[in-house]
Amino acid sequence: MTERVNPERTLERQGIEGLGRVYYNLSEPAIVQEALARGEGTLGKGGAFLVTTGKFTGRSPLDKHVVRSATTRDTIWWDANRPMTPEAYDVLRADLLAHMKGRDFFVQDLFGGADPTHRLDVRVVTELAWHSLFIRHMLRRPDDEELAEFEPEYTVINCPSFRSDPERHGCRSDVVIALNIEAKEILIGGTEYAGENKKSVFTLLNYILPERGVMPMHCSANHAPADQADAAVFFGLSGTGKTTLSAAPDRVLIGDDEHGWSDRGIFNFEGGCYAKTISLSPEAEPEIFATTTRFATVIENMVFDPDTLALDFDDTSITPNMRAAYPLDYISNASATGLGGHPRNVVMLTCDAFGVLPPISRLSPAQAMYHFLSGFTSKVAGTERGVTEPEPTFSTCFGAPFMPRRPEVYGNLLKEKIAAHGSDCWLVNTGWTGGAYGTGSRMPIKATRALLAAALNGSLASGTFRRDPNFGFEVPDSCEGVPDDLLDPRRTWADKDAYDRQAAKLVDMFAANFEKYVDHIDEDVKACAIG
Repeated sequence: MTERVNPERTLERQGIEGLGRVYYNLSEPAIVQEALARGEGTLGKGGAFLVTTGKFTGRSPLDKHVVRSATTRDTIWWDANRPMTPEAYDVLRADLLAHMKGRDFFVQDLFGGADPTHRLDVRVVTELAWHSLFIRHMLRRPDDEELAEFEPEYTVINCPSFRSDPERHGCRSDVVIALNIEAKEILIGGTEYAGENKKSVFTLLNYILPERGVMPMHCSANHAPADQADAAVFFGLSGTGKTTLSAAPDRVLIGDDEHGWSDRGIFNFEGGCYAKTISLSPEAEPEIFATTTRFATVIENMVFDPDTLALDFDDTSITPNMRAAYPLDYISNASATGLGGHPRNVVMLTCDAFGVLPPISRLSPAQAMYHFLSGFTSKVAGTERGVTEPEPTFSTCFGAPFMPRRPEVYGNLLKEKIAAHGSDCWLVNTGWTGGAYGTGSRMPIKATRALLAAALNGSLASGTFRRDPNFGFEVPDSCEGVPDDLLDPRRTWADKDAYDRQAAKLVDMFAANFEKYVDHIDEDVKACAIG
């Protein structure tokens, strides 16, 4: 077992002392061995590592806190981020470190960001070996030379066996995710759900990068095979199709979830993918499906046959939020660099449970900012605790739980970059058609792919469009391979009056939600307001 760490940069040098054995930068085989020896999971078919996360099978956004200090007092969006006092954080940290004494931990020194100019050096310390495997997949790995000189800028400490005390630690429950910008630390306790590791780093990048003029984005991205400059980004919450739609076999995958847009173009924050596996099939998504039996892929919260180890992609008895985490190079058309040019197309994915929105619409730059700030979609079952069926919601910037600054900071950055680089903007509905959830059906994936292909190759923009009477954006009259009726959602409803009532209801929801932004935006964006 080979461990790699500069002796001058161990945890002891950071003041974290008295631990049991600490394992530094283990490779995948060594981590899997340690995880198996500790009984943390099961070795599945092809060497995948099968785990369950206990009580928590999704993120706990209400348990995320930011330390309120001189640095953050006027820069954090406190409407959406829970404050923690510096004094409470100090007590929490002291209690957590005391709890860690004598226990073994695993360390991974990694990069958040493929662009060396803007990447963040992050040390991730985990109690669970498989969490170390997970984050090794999800962030970007230094080479041996970079590792020898690695100096962590931020440290994430994740200890699921620690339970916080709301009265003592100034938090909400016995689960805590605490971000301290001044101390350059993130503490996580009380939950085994691995997604908290990567989303804590994403939140950190969302705070740091806007000051550098870099737009952090909850999006997937790809580019044309022979042209890195022909890039596209896909915004959307979990379950809207970011991973599936960006992994098109005829384009190069830059990344599936988190990116930055700098003056040089776009870059992946991550080195892997964290794909939902519910109803995954080899016919619809062959490459993602194949990763579920690759060595060291982390299979999270999936039911499997105890004898054959075959995974059940339809059994949601543990959670609908079952996932696979794997390195990006497990996808054959993935980018080796994680870099792309300025996006020629910006796609906003929404899962409309009302069945009102067309499958694709073209947006002006001001409309793009409006819909980006609105972030309308439906929470999909299992992604967050307590969500059991699609639930309409407005999640600003398509990622409110990860946005530490006010939404207008990100919205203005997006608007400026779209205007500067002439990107075409599209709103794509991957939700329901022919009726609302419970009556209609999910938008056909074949039609969505055909519309996106036409948008990306430029043919859709050259066609004719109509103005949607409810939302004001442009909707194409036709697209090869897509029934004309599908492009006009009202025509897909048997009861046209019911559609009109549902559309009016959604328009009112947009208008009510957008009231909180009107004092912070330019007039051209206000003019796009719906309702």
